[in-house]
Amino acid sequence: MVTSLNNKNKDFFEQVYEVVKLIPKGRATSYGAIANYLGAKRSSRMVGWAMNAAHSNPEIPAHRVVNRNGLLTGKMHFPTPTRMQESLESENIVIENDQIQDFKTVFWDPSIELEIS
Repeated sequence: MVTSLNNKNKDFFEQVYEVVKLIPKGRATSYGAIANYLGAKRSSRMVGWAMNAAHSNPEIPAHRVVNRNGLLTGKMHFPTPTRMQESLESENIVIENDQIQDFKTVFWDPSIELEIS
């Protein structure tokens, strides 16, 4: 786990934002994967609430966080209903019917990607 995320006094939303800022362009993750990484496996809904609160902050790439099936479930919280899809497509992620295609290839798992050697 990234050392800065290990601060137990840090607000949960802030911990979520730190992880989301690490998602590379052209990749996406799920609410549950972030919750699991933060040691709060059953808190994927809280991660969703954090993303809802983050849409106005351009430093947080909230468009890269979707549900476990790659569905753009948070799209209604963006300035327009198509903004989330447009942002993902600008990073060469293919979307059809509000779902990331080939999600397994695009998926970024913080528990693996941020593992300390």
